[in-house]
Amino acid sequence: MNSKKVITISKTVAPILLGAAVYAFGLLYFIIPNQLMEGGVTGITLLLNYAFSIPIFLSTLLINLPLFLLGWKVLGGRQIVYTGVGIGALTFFLWVFERMITAGWIIPFSTEHDFILAALYAGITLGTGLGLVFRFGGTTGGVDIVARILGRNFGWSMGQIILAIDIIIIGSSILYIPKEKILYTLVAVFISSRVIDFIQEGAYAAKAFTIISDDAPQIADLITAEMDRGVTLIPAIGAYSKQAKYMVYCVVSRQEIRRLSLLVKSVDPRAFVIISDVHDVHGEGFRET
Repeated sequence: MNSKKVITISKTVAPILLGAAVYAFGLLYFIIPNQLMEGGVTGITLLLNYAFSIPIFLSTLLINLPLFLLGWKVLGGRQIVYTGVGIGALTFFLWVFERMITAGWIIPFSTEHDFILAALYAGITLGTGLGLVFRFGGTTGGVDIVARILGRNFGWSMGQIILAIDIIIIGSSILYIPKEKILYTLVAVFISSRVIDFIQEGAYAAKAFTIISDDAPQIADLITAEMDRGVTLIPAIGAYSKQAKYMVYCVVSRQEIRRLSLLVKSVDPRAFVIISDVHDVHGEGFRET
């Protein structure tokens, strides 16, 4: 294996390892001390910990290992290799942080009153960890593997499968934790999902302008001259008028929205303008890949 390939793999594996570490820390520092819950296999490991005091790293390994082997056989090695990295890293960091907590090197965040704070930081931490793992092609195993297999064989949506399993697991936790803790768990899960989306879509957000006007060429020239932004003219035909015209497509930063809007109005006050969210922009004038 040449050095270039090693560097490429490292750029993928390193963020997965970091994400697994952050996720493991969030579970042991925020979730368990406050008896909150999670979905998926993590939720099962938490229930086993709450009910029987089984170390979470051990149950994570014992549950995920057969699922990983099943996934390897059904889905193929290439699709699941980074899942193996994620499972191994999560198990390792759970073991490390459990040892550090037992030794007194880390004191978990535990509260008797302000559980909304625990749920908030749990959601941010878990979302950041999973977001990094997902963004670079890994998973932490468990339900993701089951969902892929069922989705391939039965055509079910992965999202629907994961949601159904999460509802069953979190609902089962009412036998071991108070009802209000489940409600705080839902807050943490919601925040976590938003953070995951934020990390996967990219921290940098921009706006895309789609401009329909009879003066599209003049608008494009003005944007190029005044704002130094790349512009694309897209041929179009009006469905009502049947007339050929151009659409202007341009991506700008948030700070340039008003300026571009004013430029368009200065040429054609009746121009039809669509402004859309754009995430993770790469290329000239924006972030380099």
